[in-house]
Amino acid sequence: MKELSVVIVNYNVRYFLEQCLESVLVASRGIDTEIWVVDNNSVDGSVAMVSQRFPMVHLIANVDNVGFAKANNQAISQCSGRRVLLLNPDTLVEPDTFHKCLSFMDAHPECGGLGVKMINGEGQYLKESKRGFPSPKTSFFKISGLIRLFPHHPVIAAYYMGHLSDDETNEIEILPGAFLMISQEALSKVGLLDESYFMYGEDIDFSWRIRLAGFKNYYMPETRIIHYKGESTKKGSLNYVYTFYNAMSIFARRYFSGTNAKLYTTLIDIAIWARAGLSFLKRLLAQVALPVADFVVAYAGFLGIKWAWASLWADNIDYYPPVYTTVVIPLYILILMAGGWLRGGYDRPIRKGRMFQGMALGTALLVVFYSMLNESLRYSRTLLLLGALWSMLAAVGIRGLLGLMGIKGFNAGRQTKRNLLIVGSQSECTRVQQLVHTFGSTPTFVGCVSINNSLEESAPSPTATTNDYFIGNIGQLAELIRYYKATEVIFCGKDLSTRDIISHMAQLTTTGVAYKIAPESADFLVGSTVINSADDLYTVDINAVSTSLNRRYKRLFDIGSSLLLLLFFPFLLPLQKYKRHYFSRCLSVLIGRYSWVGYAPSLSADDHNSSPLSTTPNASAQPTTSQEVLPPIRRGVFSLCDMSEAYRFITPQQLNLQYARNYKVSIDVAIVWRNLRRI
Repeated sequence: MKELSVVIVNYNVRYFLEQCLESVLVASRGIDTEIWVVDNNSVDGSVAMVSQRFPMVHLIANVDNVGFAKANNQAISQCSGRRVLLLNPDTLVEPDTFHKCLSFMDAHPECGGLGVKMINGEGQYLKESKRGFPSPKTSFFKISGLIRLFPHHPVIAAYYMGHLSDDETNEIEILPGAFLMISQEALSKVGLLDESYFMYGEDIDFSWRIRLAGFKNYYMPETRIIHYKGESTKKGSLNYVYTFYNAMSIFARRYFSGTNAKLYTTLIDIAIWARAGLSFLKRLLAQVALPVADFVVAYAGFLGIKWAWASLWADNIDYYPPVYTTVVIPLYILILMAGGWLRGGYDRPIRKGRMFQGMALGTALLVVFYSMLNESLRYSRTLLLLGALWSMLAAVGIRGLLGLMGIKGFNAGRQTKRNLLIVGSQSECTRVQQLVHTFGSTPTFVGCVSINNSLEESAPSPTATTNDYFIGNIGQLAELIRYYKATEVIFCGKDLSTRDIISHMAQLTTTGVAYKIAPESADFLVGSTVINSADDLYTVDINAVSTSLNRRYKRLFDIGSSLLLLLFFPFLLPLQKYKRHYFSRCLSVLIGRYSWVGYAPSLSADDHNSSPLSTTPNASAQPTTSQEVLPPIRRGVFSLCDMSEAYRFITPQQLNLQYARNYKVSIDVAIVWRNLRRI
């Protein structure tokens, strides 16, 4: 029998999983450990990464997302450890975490379940490290927000057991699913996780069953883990609201009865509808607020210009008919806004230049549209141009004002000052600095901090912006952050243990900087407090083809070219090599089943070199490589192998990566034009 079995359920957090497994291997030294990873049909290359980088790990690759509870059970039922640890993939454990936990459980045979102190990616303590039983009263205090007013009250703050010290070992009621160690004795009595819970709530149910089986749950802060709090459903989504509160409803029906059950379910129903309503309104406002503001301000400007022009030029404020105000002006504005949308003026993060360029395009379309109108409908070209100019300036002004107000997503055009400190040896600092630049990110200032408490390697240089000199040592990190106004700190994982990193993060929680970790020999950085945020991690950008703007351009090209091919079929069909495919392929692309250009299929080098042109629709829309996972796109009628002969000696993987990183519509145009006789 093994001493410890570690079970990790993963879903689309490959980079976090990789770092987690590295920390688990370090913490397992000297312990007879088996590691299980259950992947719930991830599409980010997690399975390939585990297979290649961690062959010693037992891997279960599900073809569907079976949920957190069922996935854990798949591994638990095959575990052979005296202790079983359920661990989230978005965690990092200290080198001695497992040793301390096993020693504690050996010294406390009544301990059925054990949790540890958790901190987030900014070094802040996570309250869910210890929780109480979610009774109707306790849940009410949490839902109502009273718990925030009295965070240490034994009754009001019972949900997070706020009356217990965060730094003392105590018996608790509910353990967090992010780190839950259970003894084999308790597991044999409690059984597996309840699969009625797809996600959320299963840890509460499991913890409570441990207590009902006669064991105790403990919180032990002598060791810590980083928990990035990533979740597979975003908290603002309706799906999250339903999934979370449905889990609470299952728990209530199972453990409450009579009045308590009715009260609890009533609270849950109120919470579901309230959260769902707020979530819907928030999403609706986020989608329509900016376009509505653009329309209203533009319309007001058009009316003002019309009134001034009619008064000064025609000496009659009623010179223009009502239809101009009620129909023509709104139509003008919608065409201008359509141009802005086409150029990405409404894509987040907001860029003012794109909206201006898009509306300029819309103005050109308006002028063409205006010239095609009947003479009786051409009210005034001057009003059109002045109104368009006002609309462009107003749209840019609205975005600039929102950016000045500090609203998230509206300051993309501003140069945000990023002062970066890298903590590690000189060689690792150099590697990480080069890595940061490959992400297309150039900080305002980069300083390197030595891991030695005394700087014997070189003298400090306050003006150093390269890795030639250390600007200080790790003992001075807090002072260096304040002096250089650092916004980010990157710890080199090769030079610092997880324990050291956690300790420094915990000591610097008041600095407000973002922390990231550079794993040894990896081409990514992991950080942030929540995985779903924009600052989750830094990776080499291969997603140019999947940005909303480029997806839109690619789809518009597919639609436009399909319509043109159908329109000119009398001239093009006789030239086709495969005439029977002409109409079916045009229609397939038009309805979105295919794209004209897709990734190159995964061929061997010999096959690729001998046959640079494909004659059938690309069957593989998502080829995989051992290094990087490509963003998904539609299957292609043609593939990247259908480019010119100059590309015949480049591997499909190289072609696909170049296309994903540097996508331009002109590439699709060139490929379709080259293969125009093979539609």
